[in-house]
Amino acid sequence: MTDRNDPDVALETGEQVPPDEPVIEREPDGDEPSRWQQAFREIATGNAIISVLAVLLALLVGAVMIAFTDERVQAAAGYFFARPGDTFVAIWDSVAGAYSALFQGSVYNFRRPDFASGIRPLTETLNFATPLIAAGLGVGLAFKVGMFNIGGRGQMLLAASAAGWVAFSLDLPFPLHMIVAVIAGIVAGALWAGIAGVLKARTGAHEVIVTIMLNYVALYLVSWMLRTPGLLQAPGSNNPKTPPMKDSAILFDLFPGYNLHFGFILSLACVVLVWWILDRSSLGFQFRAVGLNPKAARVAGINVNAMYVYAMLIAGGLVGLAGVDQVLGTVTTGFSAGIDAGIGFDAITVALLGGSNPWGILAAGILFGAFKAGGFSMQAAEGVPIDIVLVVQSLIVLFIAAPPLVRAIFRLPQPGSKPRKKRTRTAPQEEVAAK
Repeated sequence: MTDRNDPDVALETGEQVPPDEPVIEREPDGDEPSRWQQAFREIATGNAIISVLAVLLALLVGAVMIAFTDERVQAAAGYFFARPGDTFVAIWDSVAGAYSALFQGSVYNFRRPDFASGIRPLTETLNFATPLIAAGLGVGLAFKVGMFNIGGRGQMLLAASAAGWVAFSLDLPFPLHMIVAVIAGIVAGALWAGIAGVLKARTGAHEVIVTIMLNYVALYLVSWMLRTPGLLQAPGSNNPKTPPMKDSAILFDLFPGYNLHFGFILSLACVVLVWWILDRSSLGFQFRAVGLNPKAARVAGINVNAMYVYAMLIAGGLVGLAGVDQVLGTVTTGFSAGIDAGIGFDAITVALLGGSNPWGILAAGILFGAFKAGGFSMQAAEGVPIDIVLVVQSLIVLFIAAPPLVRAIFRLPQPGSKPRKKRTRTAPQEEVAAK
């Protein structure tokens, strides 16, 4: 039997050899994305990229507001159709000048003659960030357990009162006096926040309502103590203000000539401590389990009520450290009822921006410290209202609270969505048949 398709046989017999069937090279299956696509997808669907893009969007909106409120831009806009270039130049000068002043007021001032004075803005940023980091850790840890601790103001006030009273009334040598004052403040903040934890565990009272009410109770309680001789009021004064702190209790400066004090080191230590608790300890595992699903955690044998109390105690202690930083590091000449300076509420923003992650909170605290330090420089150098900085902070929270909006603006993939399949190219049947 001869093979008609064999060319040698065909030459001998003289028969025509049928054409070979075309070989179609198939492209690899498009179901499996490449490593680069997987890496991009992991980054694009993460929470960190949302925080970064939220800051970027807030700065862009802030740039629009800066240009809108600038008198030079308003004057150039009056003859926009005659000379539009003047308007764009004025917008650029306004925005670039404002953000340049923000950078020089928070990181490094290039106008200073030497490095020692030029780097001073960075130390001011870290000084502003010190209480924000500590308080943000307290709020973020409560978030991990599924609790919303917005009682930072009350916890800071009680912590500041306890630490301040120890600092100006006791006579102890350094550094024992400083250590006792710091511990007193942390314990006071922990106990004040623990009230909300105990009420939630025993009675089911919602911690949001309880912490709000505790803020008012703490404010009026501290205000009364500041007006009462023998408690917090300075002797011989009618003002609601405490005496200055004794030198043996003050948090010492890390570098001579700069305002950055030892509280920054304590805040960094708290970052490591919270990271260890949440990611390396069994207590942190129980915290996260309760935060994800309290019913499932209870079925698994976790004492959920105890976790609520422990979480609020630790959170209150961390927020209390922020109050200690204020009275022993920033305002050492005596404090009033406004010693919290809004840090208790700013800590919520810091915790949200940091994704309740200790390292994220550290970065967010430094960023907000930069806003606080650079905002005054921006106002002084360019005449930009300091309120613009507050608007930018609020916009950051707004964008973080709306991840779908950020994803839609930057066309990022949704978390959990599958990558699009590649289109496989197949030759049409008619084309193959023609060959």
